[in-house]
Amino acid sequence: MTDPYDIAAPVVYDLVLRSRRTVLPDGERPAAVAVAGERIAVIGGYDEPIPAHRTEDLGDLVLMPGLVDTHVHVNEPGRTEWEGFATATRAAAAGGVTTIVDMPLNSLPPTVDTAALAAKRAAAADRLWVDTGFWGGAVPGNDPDRKALHDAGVFGFKCFTAPSGVDEFPPLDTAGLHRACATVAALDALLLVHAEDPAHLHDTPPAVQIDGSQASPKGDFDRFLATRPPEAETSAIREVIAAARATGARVHVLHLAAAEALADIAAAKRDGVRITAETCPHYLTLAAERVPDGDTAFKCCPPIRGEANREALWEGLLNGRIDIVVSDHSPSPPGMKTGDFATAWGGIASLQLGLPVMWTEARRRGLAPADLTRWMSTGPAELVGLDRKGRIRTGADADLVAFDPEHAWTVRAADLLHRHPVTPYDGATLTGKVVSTWLRGAPVDTDAAPRGRRLRRSPR
Repeated sequence: MTDPYDIAAPVVYDLVLRSRRTVLPDGERPAAVAVAGERIAVIGGYDEPIPAHRTEDLGDLVLMPGLVDTHVHVNEPGRTEWEGFATATRAAAAGGVTTIVDMPLNSLPPTVDTAALAAKRAAAADRLWVDTGFWGGAVPGNDPDRKALHDAGVFGFKCFTAPSGVDEFPPLDTAGLHRACATVAALDALLLVHAEDPAHLHDTPPAVQIDGSQASPKGDFDRFLATRPPEAETSAIREVIAAARATGARVHVLHLAAAEALADIAAAKRDGVRITAETCPHYLTLAAERVPDGDTAFKCCPPIRGEANREALWEGLLNGRIDIVVSDHSPSPPGMKTGDFATAWGGIASLQLGLPVMWTEARRRGLAPADLTRWMSTGPAELVGLDRKGRIRTGADADLVAFDPEHAWTVRAADLLHRHPVTPYDGATLTGKVVSTWLRGAPVDTDAAPRGRRLRRSPR
């Protein structure tokens, strides 16, 4: 029997994962990752002998940190028929996502006070297959509730500058946006902004100039696209920058679709404005020219824009003007996605698919898994201050993903684990498949009992 007080006694770790393609903070290389309890304890050479109760050699599979998705609409409580914690977090785990942060809408009640936050946390109890945090909401009239929400551990506050789509989560006007920025600056919190200027949104598509004459856009999607032009985003983002500049607030632009705003964001960053921005896989991989007419699975707000815009978003991601890539997983019952683009629910369901969707396009561009790790794991974790998430390093949570970068497969919506089989990627051929996911050192089994935890913001 080993003497527990013998300092020469060898350490036996709970798990060692070996991969010739381990994505570490300093790049990709062969390595062995040893896990003790729920944390990464040692990172050694690929062939280094490390005693462990279990050892798995992943060979040429990529070993990367679990994804951190800070933009997920779970919709529970109140609209659980849209999604729910059990289905959303199962889908997340199957897609290599080990941490999500849930949006304050479209649940009922929305997370705009501490009572609603308590209801949200109660609904999530024992239903989480991945670790889950919560955003608070900034809506007209809840100014006095924001400090209490902050103290209760929300990761920041989300607001809209245009109607959100649900009446119980109304937008902030310009004065309300500036007050919200002042509040989060005083708290050293974070304000997330769905930035579209209602002055540039249209109920019906405006006529456009074609060969010198006025004409209406052709096709259902083109008509919808014309109702939400890039100017709606650029105008709102300029106001967000002005509010952040005036108050010193940390602000984050959600789901950037209009590449025209990148110059304003870059200039604000150079000036020291505390602004970050995200985009989503659908804006980086889909294009308006290729949206099938009438296929409302492709509807989201802001909308998917044209091919040239998509290329400009990639340039913004590569040069650091865009900081992170997250899903904006916003599902709804299938009946709400029927009809035409004017009336269908605006949301893309893709939580399980973000990694292979992004890798398929990134691989074509000559990028590496380390690039996706920076945008989809480390960056989102840093945004919300989750220091033990999103990276493979000693002391971090052992949230890990084995990813096969060569596996080609075809998406079948019916096989996905989110509640409703509706996604614009149905039938798409992707490259890259999640093989295994570990949450805090244990493999995630979506057929077993859930182990996910409810997270609270830690003081910076």
